[in-house]
Parts: sequence; C-alpha cells; structure tokens
Amino acid sequence: MKKLSDLPKTWLIDIDGVIFEHNKYLKKNVDKERLLPGVKKFFDNIPKDDKIILLSARNKKWKEYTIKQLRINKLRYNKIIFNLPVGERILINDIKPGGLKTAIAINIKRNKGLVHI
Repeated sequence: MKKLSDLPKTWLIDIDGVIFEHNKYLKKNVDKERLLPGVKKFFDNIPKDDKIILLSARNKKWKEYTIKQLRINKLRYNKIIFNLPVGERILINDIKPGGLKTAIAINIKRNKGLVHI
C-alpha cells in the first residue's frame, strides 16, 4: 500500500465482501457474519485519531444486527451509512497546496479480506 501522511484520516470501508463475507443481502446465515481474513488486524492498525465510516447497501432494517456483529468482532467505527446504491462509490477530494493527494481508492476482490493491504 502507498505510504500515507501522518495526518489524521477518514476511512470509508464497505461492509459486505470487504469486512464480512458477502451474504446475498443477509438471506442466508443471518445468525452470524463471517469475518474475512486480515480484517481484525487491519482495523486494529488504524490509528485511534482516524475516523472510520462504514458503507453498505444493506437495508436499514439490518442496522441493529450489523452493529451487533461489529461489536462481537470488536471492530470500531464512527458511523455507518446504510441503503446505499449497489453501484460505484465515487470519492472526490482536493489536492493540498503542498501536493498531498487526499483521495485514495483501493479495490479488492470480493470476500478475499484485507490480508494483502
């Protein structure tokens, strides 16, 4: 992964297929999520001053269930946004006057986890 600045960051992280195994919108195994490889370690290495915003196309009716699964797996976050469209997520940000590019996008294969990041 690219070397990051020492500034506090905002992490925008998808839930299904990145944190938990993609679950076909919770139609199966609704009693437990499967945490993907490397996710716990990745989250534990995010500095405490950084903000974590989780993104999901999950219907908001799964909010309490999702929060419970995050707690069970001891994954911290600051906010979750539900009911997002299933298409691309587009981040637009500025370049700081010193040249620091403030937008980074990482696409990973679904259900492979975060071991390689």
